[in-house]
Amino acid sequence: MNLKLKTSIPLVILQSWLIFSCGDPVEKKQTDYRPTNVLLITADDLNYNSVGVYGCTVPDITPNLDKLAREGMRFTNAFVNIAVCQPSRQSIMTGRYPHTNGALAFDPIDKAVPTLQEQLTRAGYLNGILGKEIHLKPTEKFNWDYYIREGDLSSGLGIGRDPDLYYQHALEFFNKSKKEDKPFFLMANSHDPHRPFADSEQEKRIWGEDLPVFTRKITPEEVTVPAFLPDLPEVRLEIAEYYTSVYRLDQTVGAIMSALEDSGLGDNTLVMFISDNGMALPFAKSNCYLNSNKTPWIVNWPGVIPEGKVDSTHFISGIDYMPTVLHALHLPVVPDMDGTSFLPVLQGKTQQNRTRVFTEFHRIFAGIDYSMRCVQEGDYGYIVNFWSDGEHKIRGDAASGRTYSAMVDAAPQDESVAERLKMYEYRVPEELYDFSKDPDGLHNLMADPAYQEIADGLKARLLREMKRTDDHLAGDFEEGFL
Repeated sequence: MNLKLKTSIPLVILQSWLIFSCGDPVEKKQTDYRPTNVLLITADDLNYNSVGVYGCTVPDITPNLDKLAREGMRFTNAFVNIAVCQPSRQSIMTGRYPHTNGALAFDPIDKAVPTLQEQLTRAGYLNGILGKEIHLKPTEKFNWDYYIREGDLSSGLGIGRDPDLYYQHALEFFNKSKKEDKPFFLMANSHDPHRPFADSEQEKRIWGEDLPVFTRKITPEEVTVPAFLPDLPEVRLEIAEYYTSVYRLDQTVGAIMSALEDSGLGDNTLVMFISDNGMALPFAKSNCYLNSNKTPWIVNWPGVIPEGKVDSTHFISGIDYMPTVLHALHLPVVPDMDGTSFLPVLQGKTQQNRTRVFTEFHRIFAGIDYSMRCVQEGDYGYIVNFWSDGEHKIRGDAASGRTYSAMVDAAPQDESVAERLKMYEYRVPEELYDFSKDPDGLHNLMADPAYQEIADGLKARLLREMKRTDDHLAGDFEEGFL
């Protein structure tokens, strides 16, 4: 076979494409093949149901994300494998659980673990990152050709919260890709809606006068307080501040997508949007609840994914991102990843084994251990809290701000708030929820004999996965909970 091919196509991409393209619905003719670009947009601490198309009740809160979903595909059973920023992102970029990539918490991954960026660099890709670069360590493992640091206030991203700056830097990176005639991977990380929330006292206390600008202030009257929190005035106010940040996040998404369109590269780019974990409030971030790990996951891929698709059948998770991208780009499989490719699902096929997801938690930023494990299958979720002994009290980012303080203040006068506060602070060793009826985890079914068989089945599945992946707590789980 004598092929005349553009010399700008990296050889490893060409070879891998020739190997994997046979019979593949996304194959392109060899004479016009262009390597697919990849854009990953992430939110910081965004709850899955804070997006309009995922059921948010605040009017027109995420028009750009809603548009992205309408023009592509969204998953309703998508998760991250750990609900805190650095380990979540490092899990996504290695295809491995935190306990198998060497980074249980705010630690660098093991240097022997392959990263997605290393694979893309070998394939001739240009790698870029906007913000949150300090949450992918060690830096040399991620091969960034272009990066804008989150801490650079003079020429950076406006503390990670300025949509106009995201537009400028994204467009600059896309143009760099065109100039160098290389396909690109860009990880664009908004810092919204991470604390401190827009227009909050916490924000003013931390940053003083040099505050990020916001263009729409959400009022307490516009929001619905999540059912896992008490509807107290200070809680409602903080939820409004959170949604002010959510709206600005959506503007950042719109700015990045505008930059992609203006670059002329959008028609050949695989775009995915996810959040790294749930909102930084009690019972969400840094836990293993549905509101901790479930994420909005939107995929847009012109010419490959038809518009308006919704997948409510398959479970996907953060560890599946890297294998899926490698598969989509026709690049070699990396051994020992915990996740698997869901490219067939994007192509409209069924994957029978996508019925469950495993999540975990280890340590907060302060280094305190709050080990948890969870398996969610179908409607049910089982959580084991290794740290819960009735004496240790949970700490962390979710306990800062208005909401936690309001719960503490209200507890002496309100028994229901006191019970909820106690559950958050001390937890119980085991929890079981029917998330189809109780998505906010209000009714623990562990003591109900009617659910014993379901609990036993989930515990057995969790143990098998812990043993399969050499989880260091597998022995403790088997000895103490089975």
